[in-house]
Amino acid sequence: MPDILVTGGGGQLGSELQRANWPAGWRVVAIDVADLDMRDTAAIAAKVTERPWAAIINGAAYTAVDQAESDQVTAWAINALAPAAFAAACATADIPLIQVSTDYVFAGDKVGAYEPGDAVGPIGVYGASKLGGEFAVRTSGARHVVVRTAWVISAHGRNFVKTMLALAADRDQLRVVADQHGSPTAAADLADTLMRIAVRLVEDKDAPTGTFHFSNAGATDWAAFATEIFRQSTARGGPSATVEPIPSAAYPTPARRPANSLLSHDAIGQAYGITPRAWQDALGDILDELIGPVT
Repeated sequence: MPDILVTGGGGQLGSELQRANWPAGWRVVAIDVADLDMRDTAAIAAKVTERPWAAIINGAAYTAVDQAESDQVTAWAINALAPAAFAAACATADIPLIQVSTDYVFAGDKVGAYEPGDAVGPIGVYGASKLGGEFAVRTSGARHVVVRTAWVISAHGRNFVKTMLALAADRDQLRVVADQHGSPTAAADLADTLMRIAVRLVEDKDAPTGTFHFSNAGATDWAAFATEIFRQSTARGGPSATVEPIPSAAYPTPARRPANSLLSHDAIGQAYGITPRAWQDALGDILDELIGPVT
């Protein structure tokens, strides 16, 4: 019975990895902060050798983007040193490692979608620390896949969809940034992708390794995304609000956000045959779970 270790089990991705349609006989062992201190590299090494894991998916991360600007030590410990510890132990134990990363490793100034091999240039601590984790995994000698993603949403935890619905319950109009572009990613679709990669890595020693991108298909911006959330919410009898597009300068934050977070899916399609569906369809499934089906 292949056992898959998943970190960040209480988060959006971890929750969906536990709900994913794994092959018969495969078992996900999901852990969270109460089970493993991601700042304790010795404990991480011990967890890797705890049993003969078939593969490890490191989905845990310090994701408080703004807080990371003033809490750099913790961000680097969780986002860079923890992956380094996992990768080193996985290399020794010959366990394939899947490291989840982010669009924030890029500067966001490219025209068009980012390819995995494009030049990186994080503009904040969060992106820099996640890039550090990528480098640690790549140089460890472990058989690995790094999957960068962006704008993760689900019916669980904190995310843009749930925030918009909560705000619309109290307000008729919302001001939302319109000059940051990207593609939403349903945590369930990302989980399915990581599951397919993990199974392939376990069953095929020659499975593709390296860095890939995954998000749902189609480009949007935060204001247009909010508008679509409310359009679909209204169809389900849920809350709605009018969206006023604003520039990022009108909503200052401690950490800068990439203006362009679009990720190319060409590499993951060629290597693993994965073609993401439209983000609007993925959003619909999430709203079905949060509100109910279209009435």
